[in-house]
Amino acid sequence: MRIDPLEISSLLKEQIRKYAKTTKTEEVGSVISVGDGIALVYGLDHAMSGELLVFPHEVFGMVQNLEKDHVGAILLNDSTLIKEGDQVKTTGKLLEVPVGEEMIGRVINPLGQAIDGLGKINTKKTRPVEQKAMGVIDRQSVNQPLQTGIKVLDALVPIGRGQRELIIGDRQTGKTSIAVDTIINQKDGDVICIYVAIGQKASTVLNVYQTLKKFGAMSFSIIVSASASDPAPLLYLAPYTGVTIAEEFMFAGKHVLIIYDDLTKHAISYRELSLLLRRPPGREAFPGDVFYLHSRLLERAAKLNDKLGGGSITAIPIIETQEGDIAAYISTNVISITDGQIFLQSKLFYSGIRPAINAGLSVSRVGGAAQYPAIKNVSGTLRLDLASYRELEAFTQFGSDLDDATKAKLDRGERTVEILKQGLHNTMPFELQAISIFALVEGYLDQIKTEDIRRFEKELHQFIEKDKSGKKLLKEMQETKALPDKAQLKDLIEGFISDFV
Repeated sequence: MRIDPLEISSLLKEQIRKYAKTTKTEEVGSVISVGDGIALVYGLDHAMSGELLVFPHEVFGMVQNLEKDHVGAILLNDSTLIKEGDQVKTTGKLLEVPVGEEMIGRVINPLGQAIDGLGKINTKKTRPVEQKAMGVIDRQSVNQPLQTGIKVLDALVPIGRGQRELIIGDRQTGKTSIAVDTIINQKDGDVICIYVAIGQKASTVLNVYQTLKKFGAMSFSIIVSASASDPAPLLYLAPYTGVTIAEEFMFAGKHVLIIYDDLTKHAISYRELSLLLRRPPGREAFPGDVFYLHSRLLERAAKLNDKLGGGSITAIPIIETQEGDIAAYISTNVISITDGQIFLQSKLFYSGIRPAINAGLSVSRVGGAAQYPAIKNVSGTLRLDLASYRELEAFTQFGSDLDDATKAKLDRGERTVEILKQGLHNTMPFELQAISIFALVEGYLDQIKTEDIRRFEKELHQFIEKDKSGKKLLKEMQETKALPDKAQLKDLIEGFISDFV
């Protein structure tokens, strides 16, 4: 076979023309020391803060400290595989986690990997874990309620979409229960829920998962779990992973509720990392940037303006106090970042008042702007009534002779406390909440014995749901979100009371 020299020449010219000189450089360092989920690496002169590093045995790390002669990195998986002298490569990119619709219904670790035994999550999109919060121009004021289904919250401490509302209280006072009930109440709504468990026992996270599954809430929920047995770097990373997944939905014009349970353990894990990285300790041995740790997380909650799709992230962080001390360091930090707090009191919890919310110390800085008119109209004097009742209750312990006006106030206070009690996982639509509180403020409960109030409420709701005009009234409330004709509502309640035994 004869080869044409011209053909070879043209092929070589084509190859030369297409040749592009590309140089790939990799920065390689070596491990100086490793231990407790921390590695000190020498030789990475151009590493970025937050950059992803690759260690041997498919172990990944993230740059935290940029020192003069080395970098400090946190290790994100099995640190026991790494030893002194191991090679470390930079990746040139910041840590990213998978995001997208495929995450819904799954339980994941802080790296976005499934840990529920339901197989791999097939999502192609990723987002950087550290993102700058949206600016003021890109936001709009909070004006849409996020219903919790809990009477005392929706009436006294309303939460709006895009708000940051703190739940604070001692351990075992029902903080997680309120958060879980709020998730359950979003069923048949348009809110995607993310529950971030930080430093919880694996059995506790399993209980939350099973509760959400039982009430059909896992179909619109994601659980990000960094359990107590996980290394500190994963506990530190968990809430940022949660909010990164939430942002993907927010920018698609959707509404997200994210629970951080709890940020006390998050701060403790960050303190552990910081001390191991030899950062200078400050108050209570926390590093100087512990406020920034939580502010850059919670500032990412927002209600976007209509131009950006109007999506929102509502953040509910949880803080655990010691002996009700809300003036502690981490507590005051988070209170100053959030738009209000729900304070749960041990004394109320143990006296049988559930949820154990202290109406005097609980506040929402968004207030009536995030309330349906129906609830707003009937709950105006509720906070003052409760506060004056608590004051009178304490005062009357020392005296027995009470005038009629004081007795009437105490009776009304007792009934207010009783009607605001609510069972676990027993959420209530806003229209039934409004009817219960209307019956209270209009004085219909004054003629009912305190011990019969819970039964009265339950039977009143059943009566209105079955009654023809009651059904029509409920439908009108659902459509208008406002209180219906008061005379009509009074007739219904009076008709029920006459038969109530």
